[in-house]
Amino acid sequence: MTSIKAVIQDRYEQAAQRARAVGGGCCASTCRPPYAAEDLAALPAGAVAASMGCGNPAFIAELRPGETVLDLGSGGAIDVLLAAKCVGPGGKVFGLDMTGEMLTLARENQRTAGVVNAEFLEGDIEAIPLPDSAVDVVISNCVINLSPDKDQVFREIFRVLRPGGRLAVSDVLARGPLPEEIRASPDAWAACVAGAIEESAYRAGLERAGFTEIVVLPGRPEDASDCGPTVSAYIWAAKPRSC
Repeated sequence: MTSIKAVIQDRYEQAAQRARAVGGGCCASTCRPPYAAEDLAALPAGAVAASMGCGNPAFIAELRPGETVLDLGSGGAIDVLLAAKCVGPGGKVFGLDMTGEMLTLARENQRTAGVVNAEFLEGDIEAIPLPDSAVDVVISNCVINLSPDKDQVFREIFRVLRPGGRLAVSDVLARGPLPEEIRASPDAWAACVAGAIEESAYRAGLERAGFTEIVVLPGRPEDASDCGPTVSAYIWAAKPRSC
């Protein structure tokens, strides 16, 4: 799996470099995440250009002032900056990314936007560099599918969430079993295809980690008529208050 991680990292480093120049990223066939035009207009061009997501997780997270949020695979910071606005000066947003180029771009975009309630961390989503019960909400945009060890990702999310906290992510799901040649292709992993799992497996992984109240909703409406192997979706789950 090391080669898969290297290919993914290289893809996102190149995306960060392009964002500084001409802009534009896309995760497989799921371009154009549904952000409001007024939200995009208020963001640095570099943050919008580097977006490689498949949805708008900050929207479904229903973020509230004063909350602490973690964005897994924060890229050029588009979702971090939107979340920072939602939680306000009394809240905070952490952005976690494994790619140095993306972290540099994210910090540049943060400075351009004048956002002070955000902090970017370098690391892997399988080993989140935060203590237990550190955040109220975890968001992510087309990133969890990239991990070969999703059970570990779900356990880490559960660990860093406070009791009563919630997970709200946009991700891609497999419509059915994927051919082995796709599963074995590093390029297909980097394109957000090979790592996609079916909804039942996604739910089961969240349940094993301890999550409850799991809800899976369709993502982009146009995916319904797409015959591709994956479909975008919103996934919401809660950490019980008794934990």
